[in-house]
Amino acid sequence: MDSVPTNRIILRVKLSAAYYDVIQADNGEAALALLRKLSPDLVITATDLPDMTGRALCAEINKLPASVRIPVVILHGADDPGERLASLAAGADDVLTRPVDDLVMLARLRSLLRARDAEAELQLRDDTQRALGLAEQGTAFVAPGLVRLVSPPKLPETKALSEGLAARIPDRIEVVDPEDALREHTRAPDVVVVAEAPGSSGEALTLLPQLRASRHTRHSALIYIAQPNQQREAASALDMGANDLLSSGLDLDELAIRLKKQVERKRTNDRLRANMRDGLRAAVCDPLTGLYNRRYAVPHLSRLADRATGQKRPYALLLADLDFFKQVNDNHGHAAGDAVLVTLAQRLKDNLRAADLISRWGGEEFLVAMPDADRTAAKRTAERLCRIMSRQPVTLPDGKQLTVTLSIGVAIGRPGHESSPLELIERADGALYAAKHKGRNTVVMADTVRPLSTRGQTPLAKTLSSKDDKEAEARRAGQT
Repeated sequence: MDSVPTNRIILRVKLSAAYYDVIQADNGEAALALLRKLSPDLVITATDLPDMTGRALCAEINKLPASVRIPVVILHGADDPGERLASLAAGADDVLTRPVDDLVMLARLRSLLRARDAEAELQLRDDTQRALGLAEQGTAFVAPGLVRLVSPPKLPETKALSEGLAARIPDRIEVVDPEDALREHTRAPDVVVVAEAPGSSGEALTLLPQLRASRHTRHSALIYIAQPNQQREAASALDMGANDLLSSGLDLDELAIRLKKQVERKRTNDRLRANMRDGLRAAVCDPLTGLYNRRYAVPHLSRLADRATGQKRPYALLLADLDFFKQVNDNHGHAAGDAVLVTLAQRLKDNLRAADLISRWGGEEFLVAMPDADRTAAKRTAERLCRIMSRQPVTLPDGKQLTVTLSIGVAIGRPGHESSPLELIERADGALYAAKHKGRNTVVMADTVRPLSTRGQTPLAKTLSSKDDKEAEARRAGQT
């Protein structure tokens, strides 16, 4: 939002070209009214609006009742370090200076939206736990974080940097050379700060994908400090694994503020992973595959549908079934059948988003719930899963290779439609049934299939059943 129409139009064109849906407001009150109505994923505001400042708007946004906080980016007219720090301290997630570098802006937006998705997924899973009566009380004690500074050798500012940070944040600071950054230490860092040396040509940038791929630091938040003349490196850093960056060189106060936010987000991500791994395993996870079971999936789907309705966005349900699974058990034994189920579960986890719910719905059926997924995206995902399963044989316990295929039915929940999640599952089930009769190893969309009231009958069998019902009714009428 911006009070200058030209600025709004230019920014909208740039964002629309990057496939973002954009809504506009020319003042703070209009923006807040839109926020209450539409709940966007991210807000970009000028620092000066006709009725309030960008910082004041940020404070108002943070007061809005929302399950997930909306990230805010403030645009400044000039590069003023004091104003930038004030905006960050007021709760802004990022600050950009005009003229805005398009590469850096779009990279920052992608990074903020990824972080928001993690927070949204955690909130959704917490809601599901409370509905099941399994939520645990959080502890008030939070251990200090660990910040690792990867500094070029003999950089004179390193000591002053570590001492300055220690005076500004409660977390423990350790300094390592680039050669030691990838070595495993006793404790994995919460945040890794990678700094370019003055006059460098982006050597530190190559560390980011290595840190993100390393088992020891793949879950750590990464902050990249670029020099003022390294805008292209700054934009690349966010897409190469960095969670945040300082694009104009080192500023201790700004780094301290960004570190606090990244440590907090790291803890959020840790909670999400712990929730997935341990929180409900015994009660709501399938012991064979490790996936969630029906007990967890049903209330989760209810909350997913409520959130989709509130955000006016579609979601998709995929019901997948292994083809000829009974023959696997009959011909190769139940241990082979278990191996096929475990392999499918792992391939689903490896090839779906972190926000997608994957559950074992029953027997050889698996349910996938995809938030923010339209018909095209869901169909492509389902077809990709079929290809992956059919092209990669499963290794059985005896070492033999067995090719197993999937049939998938897909149903889409759309804003404004009253279909409940369970009704959508029935529609996906009907589409799955149609996929079996279409020849298996295929995907059928529910909106292309006429509803079937009885599962397990062919269309001919259903016709005969209907005819028998009518004859029985006629006989009963004759006896009356």
